[in-house]
Amino acid sequence: MLALTGYANRLSVIAGQSIRFHVSNHSGQALEAGLVRVVCADPNPDIGGVRYEACELPVLELSTPGPQSVPLGSYARLGPADLLKGIRSFTLCFHLQARLHSSETQVICSTIDDDLNGIQFELSPQGQLVLQLASQNESQFFRFDETLQRHCWYRCKLVIDALSGTFTWQLRDLSHADGKSMLQTHPVLGSFVGSSAALSIASASSQLPRQCFNGRIEDPWLIAEALPLDSELNLAEAASHPKCLGAWDFSQGFETQTLVDIGPNQHHGELFNTPTRAVRGSLWTGKEHCFRHAPRQYAAIHFHQDDLDDCRWPVTHEVRIPEGFASDAYALMLKTENYQENIPFFVVPKLGTSKAKIAVLVSTYTYTVYGNHARPEWFADPAWQKSYIEQAKAWHAYPYNPGEHQDYGLSTYNSHPDGSGIGLISWRRPMLNLRMGYITYPYPSIRASGLRHYPADSHLLMWLKHHQLDYELVTDEELHREGLARLKPYKTVLTGSHPEYHTEQMLNALKAYRDQGGTLVYLGGNGFYWKVALDPTREGIIEVRRAEGGIRAWAAEPGEYFHQFDGEYGGLWRRNARPPQQLVGVGFTAQGNFVGSYYRIRQEVRENPRVNWILEGVDSDIIGTEGFSGHGAAGFELDRVDEHQGTPEQAIVIASSENHPPDAPWVLVPEEQLTHITTIPGKSHKELIRADMTYFDCNGGGAVFSVGSITFCGSLPVNNFNNDCSKVLLNIVNRFISR
Repeated sequence: MLALTGYANRLSVIAGQSIRFHVSNHSGQALEAGLVRVVCADPNPDIGGVRYEACELPVLELSTPGPQSVPLGSYARLGPADLLKGIRSFTLCFHLQARLHSSETQVICSTIDDDLNGIQFELSPQGQLVLQLASQNESQFFRFDETLQRHCWYRCKLVIDALSGTFTWQLRDLSHADGKSMLQTHPVLGSFVGSSAALSIASASSQLPRQCFNGRIEDPWLIAEALPLDSELNLAEAASHPKCLGAWDFSQGFETQTLVDIGPNQHHGELFNTPTRAVRGSLWTGKEHCFRHAPRQYAAIHFHQDDLDDCRWPVTHEVRIPEGFASDAYALMLKTENYQENIPFFVVPKLGTSKAKIAVLVSTYTYTVYGNHARPEWFADPAWQKSYIEQAKAWHAYPYNPGEHQDYGLSTYNSHPDGSGIGLISWRRPMLNLRMGYITYPYPSIRASGLRHYPADSHLLMWLKHHQLDYELVTDEELHREGLARLKPYKTVLTGSHPEYHTEQMLNALKAYRDQGGTLVYLGGNGFYWKVALDPTREGIIEVRRAEGGIRAWAAEPGEYFHQFDGEYGGLWRRNARPPQQLVGVGFTAQGNFVGSYYRIRQEVRENPRVNWILEGVDSDIIGTEGFSGHGAAGFELDRVDEHQGTPEQAIVIASSENHPPDAPWVLVPEEQLTHITTIPGKSHKELIRADMTYFDCNGGGAVFSVGSITFCGSLPVNNFNNDCSKVLLNIVNRFISR
């Protein structure tokens, strides 16, 4: 745990409203908090380092920040606390699929209360199923010797019979036709009574995550009777039993955190920390791949020991943003005697009060999806890690890395301990890479500043300030919620370096803005790529399913390509009828190391009056040879035109990047590749590895300019903003705001 950290309740605040902060202070030292306006989030000494200006707005302390813990791990609470109280005979049944054999005991389900009465199913470090019967501080433990096979389904049943004074438990393999069935019968502890605790699933406690299970649970039910072992009730049959205490159907309400009890008592359950729903259960046949078409085949829930949807820390500070307050990037600065922290956020103008001609679209959903990305180099390359730490210290950069501090949950570019991909993410937690001064890559001689996302996007805001171009910010959240109305007041909308993740509502708003006369300036690469879904009732929780295709940190499992939050097919927008080329003319084509190259201007452009104004003041045919991101304007992730994917026929390529050798390595994105030597466009790999700087006019009077490279904005500050990339962008923006 960090000595000092925190998070905001939202990443953007509309002027006239308040933003609240949740701060944890383990230092034991007095804390000072103040508001600053961010000038530069790049710690590179060559650009002047991190800079900010103090703001006069007061920061209200609502409570004294103290040490806080992080409640990592998802679980469920089924029924009321007294569900089994006083009940001596009952039958409990559920299906389970273990995904991880770890060094720690994992609790599958439990009813053990504060008086240590109850039952608990555990998965031992050896992968064996263990049953604990606890009664008045006395416990008995039983186990099946056979190791549970990971990724296989089992049916587990416990029958406690007070009349005979015995209990029987059974484990049956459901994944194989000749699956084994194991059975044990033992005497019950003489003083055993029912528990006063609720039934917890995937945790030892129904009040907080403890000893959490990594795996899937399906169809739990409880009947207040010792049923014969040969009574193989399914969930619906259990629900209709006259002594049913609860029968929870996980195939209902996929988008919610409610677990529906289909029995007569309606003891509905609740989920905590948003485990993964709409996943294959024991009944999945492979004939249906959408949970909406066959919900009972998706009646499982996948729990993880590191799921986190909200740190749930108390509110400690509040800032009330006045109406008319300048829209920009801000941060709450926290300082103690020995520690310092910054919590960035963005101020957005109240709808209908915009004054600037320029809007900058801040990619807060992408920031969140990448939040706390622990890069593989941190774990695999000690020299890389050492260089990172040394560089951060020398540059006075942000000193913490998610690879070292995994307490706050990782990103959707990481995996859970059981190997499944992280697909549900929240901004209600400290995100260490959403900080002023955060470095993504060391080795400045190769990577330059080595920044991505939030710190990298400050290069664009610096450029706008340098050229005295008034702007206002719009984040993904406002774009999703308010749509076209949020963009309409502006002459032009600029993206940052990496607008990768979008909802349908966001794309609809951008397209409508463009088609109704607005102008878009796409200043990144790998943009408009992945489709995401938002929690329908809780702000700040985002879902991504990495379905077929795409460069991916992990792949969604077969049959699990549909979002639990909205029921729609996930994955690439390209596979959802919205290729990026349709919106901005270019789309993702290749990825390499964080190294930049240059663009070569096409000669015919200088003679074309439709576009030659873009190159006014640009004498060289090669531009972008320097930059604070990979030392060049065209690098890391590149986009190109493709008429088959929807690039408008009137689009004009202004310049294309060069010098991306395949052995660098540069790779073609999987969705463009057929075999190791053939591609879908029918061209060579080398031809397809490029960024196309592109311009086109739209029928409704709008226009689009795209650079097709993540590292482009890093070239804007070179030579105090006096360079060819800066000139090109200035020509574009001045033309667009003068329309």
